[in-house]
Amino acid sequence: MFAKRRGLQLLDLLLLSLLLLAAGFVVYRITQRLNYTWNWGIIPQFLFRYDVEEDRWLANYLMHGLLTTLRLSLWAGVLALPLGLLLALARTGRILYWRLLAKTAIELLRNLPPLVIIFLFYFFLADQMIPLFKLDLAAQDAEPTTRAVLSVLFAPPGQLAAFLSGMLTLAVFESAYVAEIFRAGIESVERGQWEASQALGLTRRQSLHHVILPQAVVRVLPPLAGQMISLIKDSAIVSVISIQELTYQGTQLMASTYLTIEVWLTVAGLYFLLTFPCSWGVGLLESRLNRRREN
Repeated sequence: MFAKRRGLQLLDLLLLSLLLLAAGFVVYRITQRLNYTWNWGIIPQFLFRYDVEEDRWLANYLMHGLLTTLRLSLWAGVLALPLGLLLALARTGRILYWRLLAKTAIELLRNLPPLVIIFLFYFFLADQMIPLFKLDLAAQDAEPTTRAVLSVLFAPPGQLAAFLSGMLTLAVFESAYVAEIFRAGIESVERGQWEASQALGLTRRQSLHHVILPQAVVRVLPPLAGQMISLIKDSAIVSVISIQELTYQGTQLMASTYLTIEVWLTVAGLYFLLTFPCSWGVGLLESRLNRRREN
């Protein structure tokens, strides 16, 4: 039987009141002591603008940054998952060479500062690898429909190389953490499962595919989903390499309007809109998995 969820208690109301008082005190200190003039009325125009020529509302700086962050996080996550799984399989495999190689890569990525990794990978990819494929030229010479699809899924042709470099960099960085999650899931499967699959005549690859990985994936779904939420937040670091995601746009607006607090509170709210539904979904997923295990 599951315990009933309790409603708001007196302690909850007290803590909420204290938080509201603290927020009010911060606003008072900023307004009175720093002589800060609030100007929230200007913020909505940086989200959407009305185009007179097209007679409709269009996304503006912050919404463009939000969409870039969403695309960057989505594609980086799609790449980080299989790359992390490959690293985890090599890390838990029988061949010493692959185990050492995977462990070295994972430890380097996890123990170097993210900013250093971003710079190292970005400048290598942007200066050496991406130009070899001439993606910018191919995108600019493509048909209008193709350019429109690329702009929606990735970035405009002029920003495609920088976007791909940042996406690959973020994917490689996050793959080390994904690999450790998968490794923990694989190693959590009981030894008897391996022995039973071997007794049935399955090879190691078949055992992984049919017996071990299905169980491991179910066990690591909650932490894996949590890592994908962290990926959305970690994407802010690519603003240092001038990819026009949400944090970058917030920095540019702050520099041009001097509305430091309004801009960054808005940026924080937009990040919250991205991450909170994911966190809520992870909570539901975890509850459902717990119910299945108990049943």
